Amino acid sequence: MSKKEKNVVGALSKLLADSYILHLKTQNYHWNVTGPSFNSLHTLFQLQYEDLALANDLIAERIRALGEKAPGSYAAFVKVAAVKEENGDPNAAQMLKNLVKDQEALVKSAEAVLQAAEEIGDEPTVDLAIQRQQVHQKNHWMLKAHLE
Repeated sequence: MSKKEKNVVGALSKLLADSYILHLKTQNYHWNVTGPSFNSLHTLFQLQYEDLALANDLIAERIRALGEKAPGSYAAFVKVAAVKEENGDPNAAQMLKNLVKDQEALVKSAEAVLQAAEEIGDEPTVDLAIQRQQVHQKNHWMLKAHLE
């Protein structure tokens, strides 16, 4: 595998790590959100963590299709992820702020995948990266709208 191909796998592995940690964090918030916006946030968080669960599988399978092993432990994810796990007990507004920041991180991770894949003409990975960018840009907007 060339250095440029390894760059694609590395970027995908980081995107997987960020996605996996964000999945857990979003599901945590789904379980624990309270307050006047409970119903809308509970539902929104569920839609987002369910999407992330599917995305995790697609990203890992893309890594495998490129001939590498997908990282599969929380310890491996924490080493490379920009998204940090939730260890506190945030209120609904702080949950939203945290997720807005995390969605921005996912957009950046997907952009890194896109750039690396474009460099070697890996169209399937380019497509995956563009799809993830679109999802995370939309999620960012939807979460941020709740803070206005």
